[in-house]
Amino acid sequence: MTRTGIPVILTADASGAARAARQGLVVVIVDVIDMSTSLEAALDEGAAAVYGAGTDGVQPPVPVDPQRVGRLAGGRARTLGTDVVLIAEPRGGGDEQRLAATTRVRSGIAAAGASIGALLPNLGAAVAELADLKGRVVVAATGAGGAAFDAALTAGAPAVLTGTIARTRHKKGLRPAEASAARALAAAGRLSAGVAVVAASGNSLEDLLAAEYIYRLLLAKTHCR
Repeated sequence: MTRTGIPVILTADASGAARAARQGLVVVIVDVIDMSTSLEAALDEGAAAVYGAGTDGVQPPVPVDPQRVGRLAGGRARTLGTDVVLIAEPRGGGDEQRLAATTRVRSGIAAAGASIGALLPNLGAAVAELADLKGRVVVAATGAGGAAFDAALTAGAPAVLTGTIARTRHKKGLRPAEASAARALAAAGRLSAGVAVVAASGNSLEDLLAAEYIYRLLLAKTHCR
């Protein structure tokens, strides 16, 4: 427990994200290569909102609902008078594979009456070079970070965010991690909730190390002892 009364925990995988959500914590998904870095780049470019969704074939041990994520993103886009940019895997290859992996989230976007204005590969910071993201709603449908985000949202988290330590076009050095921690603390304060930093995959050393770094930043910012 922090001196400010904000609990901060570190966990991993979609199951950890769902468990944190059920505890009423703000969930921060860290998928450095590349989902959360792609969404960090989108936020840097002025995206109006970002979401993560599981792919059609992903089967984590906790419930996910890509179609609901699509409806939420599509509804937000309609409210804002914009469209949805869909980021999907694989990183290489053609759009056919990305479309095949995202039928559920795309059906949710369509059900909300929104359109998909661009389909981009999950390239991290480089997505900012592929489309104008300012003012648009961005959804990253991926098997690790997207599924963890989806699991937290499905489990009822008060807020689901993303974080990264990777550089973007506008942030270098420590700034991506510091921005991630600041967003988490702002949401926690607004919602009177704690924070769970989630490594998207417990099998990814990059995610584990990055999540631990952001976790330690949060502890330092809240003077945890």
